[in-house]
Amino acid sequence: MLCPYCNNQETKVIDKRDNESITRRRRECLKCCKRFTTYEKIELGLWVIKKDNHKEKFNREKIEKGISLCIDKRNFTPEETEDLVGKIEARVYRNAKDKDIPTTKIGEIVMAEIKKVDKVAYMRFAAVYKNLDSLEEFEKELKELKN
Repeated sequence: MLCPYCNNQETKVIDKRDNESITRRRRECLKCCKRFTTYEKIELGLWVIKKDNHKEKFNREKIEKGISLCIDKRNFTPEETEDLVGKIEARVYRNAKDKDIPTTKIGEIVMAEIKKVDKVAYMRFAAVYKNLDSLEEFEKELKELKN
């Protein structure tokens, strides 16, 4: 692994953490002693079936972007955010049949995982995902969330 600061090839792993789909390694350069983080993940070639039935390659960054928007200004560390996205990605891969998964299923998975960690973030995501555009729809969703 090349050090991003001095391009030295000799680094050591200080800490390693595995979640369901990504291995996070904290490394230290043996020359300049600076630390950096690397991530390792499995690429399985998953395809997403969009609402208009066209397919596109699964893009983890789209989930990260959606999660970032709904947890904005909430009390989440970058590690917690990465862990949440990793859990969602792992569930998406487990739920894909023949390497294809519809966007509706991905949305359900995201909502279920967000609901477990932060109810406000869940409501933010639900407002967009479920296209809630009236107070009555918000109240109905809040009542379901309370129960």
